[in-house]
Amino acid sequence: MTALRFVLRIGLMFGLLVAPLAAEAEQAEKSPRIGLLEYAPFWGEPLREGLRDLGYVEGQNVSFVYRPSEGRSERLPELASELVRLNVDVIVAYGTPATRAAKQATATVPIVMLGIGDPVRTGLAHSLGRPGGNVTGNSTLGPDVWSKRLQLLREAFPRVSRVAFLWNPVNASNTVAFQEAKVGAQALRMTLQSVEVSSPDRFESAFVVMRKELPDALLMTADQMHLLHVDRVVDFAARNRLPAMYQVKGNVMIGGLMSYGASLPHLFRDGARYIDKILKGAKPADLPVEQATTFEFVINMKTAKALSLKIPPSVLAQADEVIQ
Repeated sequence: MTALRFVLRIGLMFGLLVAPLAAEAEQAEKSPRIGLLEYAPFWGEPLREGLRDLGYVEGQNVSFVYRPSEGRSERLPELASELVRLNVDVIVAYGTPATRAAKQATATVPIVMLGIGDPVRTGLAHSLGRPGGNVTGNSTLGPDVWSKRLQLLREAFPRVSRVAFLWNPVNASNTVAFQEAKVGAQALRMTLQSVEVSSPDRFESAFVVMRKELPDALLMTADQMHLLHVDRVVDFAARNRLPAMYQVKGNVMIGGLMSYGASLPHLFRDGARYIDKILKGAKPADLPVEQATTFEFVINMKTAKALSLKIPPSVLAQADEVIQ
């Protein structure tokens, strides 16, 4: 074998070894990066499941950049800006505060919002059909959901007339929810007591207020910060034998009494479709905001018995799930 042929053969072998590595490097470089703002496992896991169903596998053809605020909404603008600087392809945000922070941080990076209360009234979308800008996603909107929650409380406990409404005034969707709940309460001739909790260190003072005002029941939103500390609310309701209506099924699974609201895991899994379309070239402005279609009424009978509360058969018959 001549020296030239030897060199050519070695070069060919080297090329065959390097080519797959170069291809893998190129593929890894092209893999989309998805920023998860206000990340929490209860919504991140269903989202990743939805993406896996569409062929996106973490570590293979997609990567995630996690930025949780850990209940500190004042950190959201900084976290959103970090995701923009890291050049993620899409930002996924749960809740109104996170979505607003993302929208303020960028007008070009696509944003998928999940579980938003009312994106139009909170200024996140021009309309549901044509959101405009760089934001789209799904919403927990439904027909008179806050009135429905109050109605179910009244049917379960006819003597309920004073209801404490635990909400976060920093969350624009909570402000809308409070206004809607007031309308529902007036129609049912109930009194709605505003109990504001805007940071984790304000729960105890809120509990003191409720013990003084002695409401007949408690109504709570699905604010991200509140959900991170919902065990404190569930414990307070149990210690004070206070019937409580939650927005999220998961709150009932850990000991809350009742919940009525959109299926959040369904919305989170469905959010994967938006990401897929955007990564394939769709513009958020052209993707309509979808409203929730699946609503669940869940009752925890273990909690009812522990609180010595009797749930009428007519209310139990309306439940989608009864935890025994």
